[in-house]
Amino acid sequence: MAFRATPGRTPPGPAPGMPSASFPSPQAPMPGPRGLEEEEEDEEPAEVHLCVLWSSGYLGIAYYDTSDSTVHFMPDAPDHESLKLLQRVLDEINPQSVVTSAKQDETMARFLGKLASQEQREPKRPEIVLLPSVDFGPEISKQRLLSGNYSFIPESMTATEKILFLSSIIPFDCVLTVRALGGLLKFLSRRRVGVELEDYNVSVPILGFKKFVLTHLVSIDQDTYSVLQIFKSESHPSVYKVASGLKEGLSLFGILNRCRSKWGQKLLRLWFTRPTQELRELNSRLDVIQFFLMPQNLDTAQMMHRLLSHIKNVPLILKRMKLSHTKVSDWQVLYKTVYSALGLRDACRSLPQSIQLFRDIAQEFSDDLHHVASLIGKVVNFEESLAENRFTVLPNIDPEIDAKKRRLMGLPSFLTEVAQKELENLDARIPSCSVIYIPLIGFLLSIPRLPFMVETSDFEIEGLDFMFLSEDKLHYRSTRTKELDALLGDLHCEIRDQETLLMYQLQCQVLARASVLTRVLDLASRLDVLLALASAARDYGYSRPHYSPRIHGVRIKNGRHPLMELCARTFVPNSTDCGGDQGRVKVITGPNSSGKSIYLKQVGLITFMALVGSFVPAEEAEIGIIDAIFTRIHSCESISLGLSTFMIDLNQVAKAVNNATQQSLVLIDEFGKGTNTVDGLALLAAVLRHWLALGPSCPHIFVATNFLSLVQLQLLPQGPLVQYLTMETCEDGDDLVFFYQLCQGVASASHASYTAAQAGLPDQLIARGKEVSDLIRSGKPIKPVNELLRRNQMENCQALVTKFLKLDLEDPTLDLGIFMSQEVLPAATTIL
Repeated sequence: MAFRATPGRTPPGPAPGMPSASFPSPQAPMPGPRGLEEEEEDEEPAEVHLCVLWSSGYLGIAYYDTSDSTVHFMPDAPDHESLKLLQRVLDEINPQSVVTSAKQDETMARFLGKLASQEQREPKRPEIVLLPSVDFGPEISKQRLLSGNYSFIPESMTATEKILFLSSIIPFDCVLTVRALGGLLKFLSRRRVGVELEDYNVSVPILGFKKFVLTHLVSIDQDTYSVLQIFKSESHPSVYKVASGLKEGLSLFGILNRCRSKWGQKLLRLWFTRPTQELRELNSRLDVIQFFLMPQNLDTAQMMHRLLSHIKNVPLILKRMKLSHTKVSDWQVLYKTVYSALGLRDACRSLPQSIQLFRDIAQEFSDDLHHVASLIGKVVNFEESLAENRFTVLPNIDPEIDAKKRRLMGLPSFLTEVAQKELENLDARIPSCSVIYIPLIGFLLSIPRLPFMVETSDFEIEGLDFMFLSEDKLHYRSTRTKELDALLGDLHCEIRDQETLLMYQLQCQVLARASVLTRVLDLASRLDVLLALASAARDYGYSRPHYSPRIHGVRIKNGRHPLMELCARTFVPNSTDCGGDQGRVKVITGPNSSGKSIYLKQVGLITFMALVGSFVPAEEAEIGIIDAIFTRIHSCESISLGLSTFMIDLNQVAKAVNNATQQSLVLIDEFGKGTNTVDGLALLAAVLRHWLALGPSCPHIFVATNFLSLVQLQLLPQGPLVQYLTMETCEDGDDLVFFYQLCQGVASASHASYTAAQAGLPDQLIARGKEVSDLIRSGKPIKPVNELLRRNQMENCQALVTKFLKLDLEDPTLDLGIFMSQEVLPAATTIL
């Protein structure tokens, strides 16, 4: 700030004022400046660091996620020697590093070696970190856990109370889990994850411990997620975001993701990667969706959706508070988040408490939230903080700060008087001067640079100490400015230091209630996901599925493909019944483009949606016990795999053959077409006969095929386990009418020629194809077309005559024998 005085006139100073921030109600969250939310969402890419131990058939797993600064652990869980459970965890969380003990048995060593060499995981192949086995000792790991500095534990707790508190969260009776947690903490401390540039006494922030389990989950591999279009990533259309990442394309996740918060989207993706058989959990999700689908609850759903849009990245803010990196915008974002959470709590308290989620929000969104919001609202001066880009407090918070601010605001008129007095003592050639205050430097006398002031020696003025030249202004210390420094001191820095101290105290108050804020994010994310699923169910006409442990398989009445019905003008629904022991293997035939593949994907998608707790596109759906979904529908080719298309098909089928149980759903489309017809048919028949030999233990299998010989040659045993279905069509002259309706029976022909005509192939090619097909069916030899043969002979003759006419017979070096042997004789085989 600068104040100037000129002879004969006293310049006015700026009008002082102390702005204050409003204190909004929960129903009207405080508006923020444009771009505030965008700034809050900008964060570094999340990293996941996993620690795993394997001993005596059990796994201990723990991992740290930098996105929420939380340690996740899985209680000791049994696993097969092939470590399928560990592989599932790796596929789901995709860690940047895998930490384990250097002392491992052969099974784990072989698994880690294979993991490190998997080229198809590039560029996301994890780093394998081996720590000394002593770092995983049970006692040292336990002490490392108990001695940690955790912001979610109140400082007022005694050592004994802290042990009891942590014992209620961490299962200390699970030895492998405790050892894995201890090893993970050692790794984080050694690598200083997230705090690499901080002082060494700053520890890695840990905002909570969370348990996760992978029991009762439905097994679905990445190929199935891809072919069913559950997820589909596409390049972002914006040129500004091409390098930054991908966007979701037309997929099931894309049409159901109507979440208003980032953490809601993250939870929805997590549910999609963890379909479950836990009926209690599934029904609790469906209860909430059904409640919001009632017409009288539409306004409540919309109001909650609006409040959820203000729920922001609380873990990131808490992490910044822990590291003392809090931004001005963080306080406003946290304020809006807490008040929106209070609005959700008040709304849920008026809703039926028989629904678990409403009861949890009403009870767990405690008065601590109101305390946090009140503290922030009464302390933080948002308007001034944003203007000055630093933390400032409201008036009447600290009398000492208020007194210093009043003195600072009274400086304009006071410094004007000082400038007038200084000007009276200066050389008459100096037209004006000003007294300015610069933080960290103090009060200075500023005069304009005069024409005769050329060299540095010209800057010297008797009674003044020259300081520096800036923008043709000379700055000096005078006796009066030194007196001002002694009298007033560095007010600006003193105010900032005292306000920073208040900010630190406020941060401590917030961090002491970090567990409540984290729980707010968990429950709000869950509510956000279920509101999104309810919105999609309302718009698309979905219905509630029912779960029946008594049946194995699924029963669907008038099911629809959730993506295809959005793209097609009309969609014909089809029913499915694969419950019980009847028709466990369904062989579906029909012409090309009749809807076989869509039907297979429809069955898989409806089953999947039911297993994540969503309403489904069907009139009715009854879902039995399903433990896995396997598919062989589309070849997911990859150059990095170095495998042929047919080999990839075989791998997908082999995965189903080796892992499918009687509770699994297997979808196979056109298997065997990638090789010789006879060999492909034989492989398909062999695979189906292998499953049929299991009798009632056979998986639920849907097979779409154009191998009509599979039925005509009776390659499958007759019995109740096999059911033949076809897509209904009708021939209308040369046209083929598709009804897209599934019915009992077997297709009489593939009608490939009709499909070829629809694709635009020339009529003569289609006619020739029909002719060859009829000859093969009748066992007659296939002869070349005479007209085509004569045309080729004539073209070859003309080419030979043209070459002969170009010869120079008078050339003595010409050797006609060479011409006859190299040109005429080879062409004779195609001419004669």
